[in-house]
Amino acid sequence: MESANELVYVVDDDRRVREALSTLLRANGKDVQAFSSGEAFLDTPRRNAVACLILDMSMPEMNGLEVQKLVGTDATIPVIFITGRADVPSVVLAMKGGAVDFLTKPVNEDALMRTVDAALAKAHVLRRQVQDAAALQALYQSLTPREQELLPLLARGLLNKQVAAMLGITEYTVQVHRGHIMRKMQADSFATLVRQAEKLQLDTSPTTTFEA
Repeated sequence: MESANELVYVVDDDRRVREALSTLLRANGKDVQAFSSGEAFLDTPRRNAVACLILDMSMPEMNGLEVQKLVGTDATIPVIFITGRADVPSVVLAMKGGAVDFLTKPVNEDALMRTVDAALAKAHVLRRQVQDAAALQALYQSLTPREQELLPLLARGLLNKQVAAMLGITEYTVQVHRGHIMRKMQADSFATLVRQAEKLQLDTSPTTTFEA
């Protein structure tokens, strides 16, 4: 896997474990940033890199699940839990929180590297999704208020004359706005525009209250 601009965060209060993991990861070509506590990790500004997090479950003051919950605000960092004593409730909570895997100490080196590679691959996908969503939102914000009003109506499959009657404008005006919307949203087809509206979570459910 290409490791350029990739980063592995390691958070473990045990210095020996932290150093051993960091050494292993660096020996496998990974860039590493290690922390002795969840608080230290959360207080450090994030680097602009595709990253995953190796997180100890049992730490004083702030445990792994608490850190995971706060990291959840950054949806692009997959979490790998490590622990010396796994219990079923904790594993369930971790996996429900989106953890990539749950490894027990002493961690098998091959298993860890496979899991890290999988987590970084997921991070690439998540990062791309976030970037795509931001780009789509920027296109949507380029629309005028009227165009933003029309978009979900058109995406529902309503005819121009139906939209015109609903908004009290002419069918020609709807047609002109529709062309502007397609151009500003960079939609190469109406089907693409509908998918964009769905990704923006606009109300595109078919309406049954309007008679043609």
